[in-house]
Amino acid sequence: MNILFAFVFCICGVVILARSPDLFFATLLEGSSKAATTCLALLASYAVWMGLIQIWEDCGIATKIAKLVKPAARKLLKTENEEALAAVSMNLSVNLLGVSGAATPYGIQAANLLDKTENAEFSSAMFFVLNATSLQLLPASMVAVRTSLGSANPADIILPTLLTTLFSTLVGVALTFVFLRPKKKNEKIDFIPSKRQTKGVCTR
Repeated sequence: MNILFAFVFCICGVVILARSPDLFFATLLEGSSKAATTCLALLASYAVWMGLIQIWEDCGIATKIAKLVKPAARKLLKTENEEALAAVSMNLSVNLLGVSGAATPYGIQAANLLDKTENAEFSSAMFFVLNATSLQLLPASMVAVRTSLGSANPADIILPTLLTTLFSTLVGVALTFVFLRPKKKNEKIDFIPSKRQTKGVCTR
């Protein structure tokens, strides 16, 4: 990504220098100023939400939300590993608030634990899909970005975001079940002995 961004920056710089050299430094400073403003807005947003999440954890609210999410996570991920389900539930409950940065530590922990479960391939794939589609009840990060850029109504994306992420999550979950079949409990493989193996065996 660093190489890609550097390449885009160089191409844009060459184009501006070729068309309007006098605007190069002005454009560069304006872009830097907007980037700094956006970063500060995101910093404030993350500080508020991560502070609230810490308070929710201390009060037990986050644990209760995770318990509500856990039954759905158990059915979707097809695992009974309680430690993995707890990390997944915390990750998903924080993602519902649109604060992906705060959900990252739980996501890393959940991914490591899911790799050791009985349905590792399916569970890890489903967890990746749930994070990629990321159902959001409140897109806090995007609201903060729109606020920093001077949007007249930064919260008007809440309903469209909810509908689109709900649709993408449903499609992603359905496709995961179609292309990856989870192992069933007590799944047994029928063994049919060959003629060579049954030769000389007396049957009654």
